[in-house]
Amino acid sequence: MDLTRGGLRPAIAIAMMAVLTLAACSSDPGRGDGGGRGDARNGLTGDIVVSGSSTVEPISSIVIEDFTAANPDADGTVDGPGTGDGFALFCAGEIDVADASRPISDDELAACEEAGVEYVELQIGIDGISVITSPENEAISCLSFADLYALTGPESQGFDNWSDADGLGQEIGAPNAPYPDAPLEITAPGEESGTFDSFNEIVLEGTAEERGLPEEKWLPRLDYQASANDNVIIAGVGGSPTSLGWVGYAYYVQNKETVKALPISEGKGECIAPTPNTISSGDYPIARDLFVYVKDESADKDAVKAFVDFYLSDEGMASVGEVGYVDLHPDDLDASRQTWASQETGTKEG
Repeated sequence: MDLTRGGLRPAIAIAMMAVLTLAACSSDPGRGDGGGRGDARNGLTGDIVVSGSSTVEPISSIVIEDFTAANPDADGTVDGPGTGDGFALFCAGEIDVADASRPISDDELAACEEAGVEYVELQIGIDGISVITSPENEAISCLSFADLYALTGPESQGFDNWSDADGLGQEIGAPNAPYPDAPLEITAPGEESGTFDSFNEIVLEGTAEERGLPEEKWLPRLDYQASANDNVIIAGVGGSPTSLGWVGYAYYVQNKETVKALPISEGKGECIAPTPNTISSGDYPIARDLFVYVKDESADKDAVKAFVDFYLSDEGMASVGEVGYVDLHPDDLDASRQTWASQETGTKEG
């Protein structure tokens, strides 16, 4: 299901330079009191170009929709080719705002510095990467990080059946090995996706390092069906009774009739299901922060500044929960607002 307000839409291949232009619609610009910070200002003109994470895209799409409804002379566009592709555009100076489901990497930071692109990093929500399978898959009820390494890690290349991972799983102490004798059909994010990077960093890298693999091989297996489009992942996982994949929590929430989320354990302890409470508390082991990055040069444009003001207002922040992600803790939201108000030039630490 498409997470913008328009409901279902066809899954489309999102190219790096494709831009989804969002028309102003009849959404109520008065939702919430704006916290006294971000009331949209009529009469604004100019372009606001947002690109990057497909995870964050639904949030930014609703914010730009509401903002341009109140400011019809402003033109806002949002697309979601992936966090990595978004940062490539951002550091090349081609967009105003980069949506990101992970912090900017060292290489991306260096590219921005080389191009003279300075920015402000703003945390806007919390996600829990949801490991999903078909509701028909009753043989699997819980997976640990070790199980996920055995099934999706760099040493599982070529495993076509769940049971192909039995030996590796038992070798590394995966609590749910042996696995079912059933086709293992994985549909999951591609390398351009921040969800790919976050899943790799949180779930797989520790085991890969412990097993002595060189750092360049600390990656998921690269022989599965990969996509930057979360709707394609949902369709792939939902279409196979013995599937496996992972998406942002909001995409799972909006597709509960099509896929189910598996409870996860970091070690051999209790498996924990993703819920707003477990994600917010950090008990769910694959929780992560969501961000927008605003180019300093763009922040000098009235339309972009007003858009980010609106994004961080109570009304704008309501979009995080509206699409199914988890709201920031009040202290973290205050920190983002203070960072934006002070216009601190960006580094990895923001």
